Amino acid sequence: MDVSTFADCIDNNSINTLCEQLALWAPELESPAAWPAKQLELCGHSGVFRWFLSRENGGFGWNERDRTIGYLRLARACLTTTFVITQRMGATARIAGSQNQALREQWLEPLASGSVFSTVGISHLTTSRRHLGSAVLRATPDGDGFVLKGYSPWVTGAAHADALVIGATLEDGREILALVPTSLPGVTTHPGASLVALSASATDRVDFENVRIGSEWLIDGPVHEVLQRGTGGGAGGLQTSTLAVGLAGAAVQFLKNESRSREDLEPVVMELSRQVVELEGSLIMAASGEPTCSLVELRGRANRLAMNTTSAALTAAKGAGYVAGHPTGRWCREALFFLVWSCPQPVSQAHLCELAGIA
Repeated sequence: MDVSTFADCIDNNSINTLCEQLALWAPELESPAAWPAKQLELCGHSGVFRWFLSRENGGFGWNERDRTIGYLRLARACLTTTFVITQRMGATARIAGSQNQALREQWLEPLASGSVFSTVGISHLTTSRRHLGSAVLRATPDGDGFVLKGYSPWVTGAAHADALVIGATLEDGREILALVPTSLPGVTTHPGASLVALSASATDRVDFENVRIGSEWLIDGPVHEVLQRGTGGGAGGLQTSTLAVGLAGAAVQFLKNESRSREDLEPVVMELSRQVVELEGSLIMAASGEPTCSLVELRGRANRLAMNTTSAALTAAKGAGYVAGHPTGRWCREALFFLVWSCPQPVSQAHLCELAGIA
């Protein structure tokens, strides 16, 4: 599937077919020890992983606007699969932005085709854990490479990965990014924590016990604040809000279907549909470089919309929605994810005040 824009993809109907299949398979990811292997394989065959890469790196060269629309569609179909893709593409973007030409040549095409899987473990460099006294993953220079010791706390799909993009801190406070094959001695992955939702993302810690990596695995660094360099996945910015709005779109579609036989739902559907369309427009404007509000405001609106629409869908489904396996129950639990995943403190505080009835 060689397409230049998202519009081309819509025209040849491939994304519609892909999303229909992902939505059909989504309930299977509620099973214990589930992992979206066939979903990711289908996405690879459909060219999804090339959406996010330049033509020079083997991708379609889509702009941020097209990628945002693509994520909206994927998240409507299956949030778990889409979340895993964000972490996969976060890793891929870091490799693509590296000055390590040999690493790019070895890994980018297999990642773009879907024949290998990589994920990212850098959250500890973006929180209080990143300060020298509390660094959870240390890198010690060793010849032309480094020795890694410690752990990365939140890594999605590590047990299924061929390699991990990992951030680590040196004694002097500088940081490195490195691609670490999971087959190296001393790397211990875990099967995935049991979460309120998205357990099938297999998100868990990864332990590193004196893992030596040579300079050939270095993506960037050592420098201070290594994540400020190169290209990242944008997990805490527009991308996260996009996935929340995609989930809201799925809930509103359920309400639309229900309203065909229930007139009482029509005004609710009209208003929530308006809100989804309006926020989708704001996301696309922001992705096009013409934001109508700040990213923090967008995130707050997206979180609120995800919570409201999924709760409305569950309410409309009545008792059936509260039975395990019904999609509205799953969507409600998935909406809670956005309250904790890379949620800016102002958004969290504003939500707490709303819950408390504080102006």
